[in-house]
Amino acid sequence: MNALPATTCPLQLADTPLGAALVRPECVLATRAGDLFTADWRGGVAHIRPDGSQALYSGPGPDGLVLKPNGIALQRDGSFLVTHLGAAEGGVYRLTRDGEVTPWLLAVDGADLPPTNFVLLDSDGDAWITVSTRLQPRALGYRRSCNDGFIVRVDARGARIVADGLGYTNEVALHPSGRWLYVNETFGRRLSRLPIRDDGSLGAKEVVCEFGAGTFPDGLAFDVEGQVWVVSIVSNRLIRVAPAGAATVWLEDADAEYLAWVEAAFEAGQMDRPHLDGIRSQRLRNISSIAFAGADRRTAVLGCLLGEHLESVRLPVAGVAPAHWEFA
Repeated sequence: MNALPATTCPLQLADTPLGAALVRPECVLATRAGDLFTADWRGGVAHIRPDGSQALYSGPGPDGLVLKPNGIALQRDGSFLVTHLGAAEGGVYRLTRDGEVTPWLLAVDGADLPPTNFVLLDSDGDAWITVSTRLQPRALGYRRSCNDGFIVRVDARGARIVADGLGYTNEVALHPSGRWLYVNETFGRRLSRLPIRDDGSLGAKEVVCEFGAGTFPDGLAFDVEGQVWVVSIVSNRLIRVAPAGAATVWLEDADAEYLAWVEAAFEAGQMDRPHLDGIRSQRLRNISSIAFAGADRRTAVLGCLLGEHLESVRLPVAGVAPAHWEFA
């Protein structure tokens, strides 16, 4: 386990952003064909085509529900699984490109899903779903003491909680070997991993990296060298974590005074929505996810909580192809 070292932040953002008039594009996906998909709080998924044109796939849910998409997963038939980050309710819904919204998973282990953070589909079509906290409102979980986040697995056996007691569970990613599930615990300030057993359950958690002041890990993805790229909200850091846990900042866009204000609130147990929603920076607007794009998968596209478009940056190494890479 390693604290975050100083860095010269060698990467530079691309001159031109991607997309326009997006609303809270928190989670981003990329395919070999050059399509980008992102969650959009207009109630669905925004599609940025290779030629730059855009489409929005959205529609009313059951009883007029308006989706608050946070995580999205692309299915082989072109539809999406979307996690609903409602004020008090959650769940996972299926969204088709003609705007049909139907429930996919609303409860697990006999209880309704709280506001739901992220969904990942693996190469077998099994789903990994995260809930950050059971606390209401969720801002009560912006504490180092938060320990009620959990992970759900949905496979041929059904849906069940496979990990619990996590420090504000955010995105998860499968290790290229398929034997570990990595998870960012945002307000636990750590990257952790859990072994995947042959029966689909998860073993005991191991901490890979503990992050220091200013880092609140959110999204993550593996590169072909087995290292993890982690994005941090608030500080807008892009961090590469080696297998043994050494962490290096490759990109940062933060105002030092603002970051110190947030840090003081976090340490005092008083962090709240204003600390996330009013960040000061030059370009990045609370980066929250990363997708490897381009034919060589060396362009990192960054989702965000506050921006109206996506930013990108060229990396020195290619990312691992996600399970949906070849989907149309």
